[in-house]
Parts: sequence; C-alpha cells; structure tokens
Amino acid sequence: MTAKPYHHDPNGGFRNPEGSPNRRISKRGLFRFISRQLRSRVVPDIPEGHVLDRADVEAGIIAGGNPSVTWLGHAAFILRSCGKVILTDPYLTDIAGPAQMGPKRYVPAALKADELPKADVMVVSHNHYDHLDARALAAYPYKEETQVIVPLGLHRFFTRRGFTRVVELDWWQSWSEDGLTITALPAVHSSGRGLHDQKKTLWASFGIRTAEENIWFSGDTAHGEIFKEIGKRHGPFDLALVGIGAYEPREIMKSVHATPEEAIKIARAIDAKRALGMHWGTIMLTPEDPFEPPTRFRQAAIDQDFGAENALIFQIGETRSLKAAS
Repeated sequence: MTAKPYHHDPNGGFRNPEGSPNRRISKRGLFRFISRQLRSRVVPDIPEGHVLDRADVEAGIIAGGNPSVTWLGHAAFILRSCGKVILTDPYLTDIAGPAQMGPKRYVPAALKADELPKADVMVVSHNHYDHLDARALAAYPYKEETQVIVPLGLHRFFTRRGFTRVVELDWWQSWSEDGLTITALPAVHSSGRGLHDQKKTLWASFGIRTAEENIWFSGDTAHGEIFKEIGKRHGPFDLALVGIGAYEPREIMKSVHATPEEAIKIARAIDAKRALGMHWGTIMLTPEDPFEPPTRFRQAAIDQDFGAENALIFQIGETRSLKAAS
C-alpha cells in the first residue's frame, strides 16, 4: 500500500506541511477573537484613489489586453494570458460569512459577479468565506462554460450550485488544456466554514502556466519552508500574487497569514521576479491598520534586496499589462 503524503492527516482531513508554524493560543482565546471580528463593523478611512471609478475599471481592462492582470479586490483577480481568462477566489459580495453574519467589506469589489467576463478557468484556493463566496458563485453567469479547479473536497460545493466542469486536485497535481496548466501547490493555512468541518477540505496555492507566463497565486498562506520546494519544482515565476494583510495578532495569525515582510520572503523562496500584494484594503478580518501592509511590503522588498519596483501594489479595479510588468 502506498503511504499517504504527510499533509493527509492520519486522523482524517488535512494538515500543513512539516515544519509549518503552529498557533499557540487556547481554543477559548481563538473563539473570542473570531467572535469579536464577526461582530466588528469598523469602517476605516479610505485613502483617496484606493478604488478606481467604474469607467476607469472598464477602460483599464480593455487597455490592458492579453496578457494582463486585474485586481478586483481581496484575493480576486482576472488574469489574461495566451488568450485564456483565469479568475481567482471570486469573493465579490458584501459579507464574508453565513446568513449575513461576518466581517463586512468596506469597499466594493471592482465588478459584481454577474458583470464578470466569461472565464476559461476559475481557481478557488480554499473554502473560507472571504475566498469561496456562495452568493457570488450563484450569480456568476457562465457555470457550464467555465472549468473550475479546486483542492480536494470542494467538488460537490460547486456541482450543487450548477457548475458542470469541476476538477479536484491534491498538492502537486496538475490539470492541463490547450496550452494552460494549473498546478495545485502547498500552502500553510487551514479550511472550514463552521465549527464541525475544520480542515476537512484541502487548501492550496496554485501555479498558473501558459507559453507566455508562469504565475503563482498564494490563496491564503503563512510563511514556511515549503516554498523553497515550490520554487525548485515549479519556479521561476514571472509574478507572485501574494497575501500581505490580515496578520495580527501574530500568536493567532502566524500559522495562517503572512506578514508583508514574510510575503517578500515567500516571493524570494519561490523564485518570483515580481510580487503583487493582495488580501488587504477590502475587509476588516483582523485588527491591524488595513492600509499599513503596502508600506511594509515595499520596505521589505528594499530590505531583502528584492527591489521596491518589484513589489507591486494595485488600486482596486486596476489592470496592468503583464508585458509591462515583466
């Protein structure tokens, strides 16, 4: 009998790669933190220019062409490469939680779900509410045309909602079609949409490769040694889409979300030429200043000899040509 990989927990469900950071807080402390954040309705002051006007969003998408990347907010992107359209983690509605409970976004997504272009492929990294948005999926108009790529355990979530082309991948497994290859890669995180399904479905990052680009999408992840292996096996990457927000308090978040400084370490470990910061400036998941991450991200790029010019920050709704970013 072939031994199961380490991340398949022998007690059921899944676990992070060996050597990953662990939380050092009681379940009661964690529950208090989550309860406080679910009730929070803090609306920060939004810096001028953080969100593009709708006309500028539409003009940018047209001008960006193919290849290009568009940030819809949080971890939602539209990627265009080699004639393909790839959509990532389309959390696009107001509340990240069930039945109108949960943190509420303080700026809207650049596009609503029913305004999205038809994607050739949709990748979803894990089942947390700010990444797997059931209400957005219900409104998405191209359920039968779009190929969905998800980690283990999420196939049924999509087919129950009308998607007909759904593939589950374990870490290091790939799906390929017509010059596009999507590879599920490790991440240091967790999963669960309630009290009784914690770590029952897998979480993942993704390598997205065409003849023109090799892009890495982090989903949600903390820092860990596993990223050196990702770099060796699937790098170099032209661009890393990497989370830089929701990192405080560290005793809770160090096992699930990277700091801006750790995001640069991750980009370096996977051998990425450039890194685009995401998972910030949209929703109050944690108590740090929500507009602090970009400053720390750029400074970390300088401090770690990655280059400030290689640490990209977008406005919500902004599109840039990948040719210009290469």
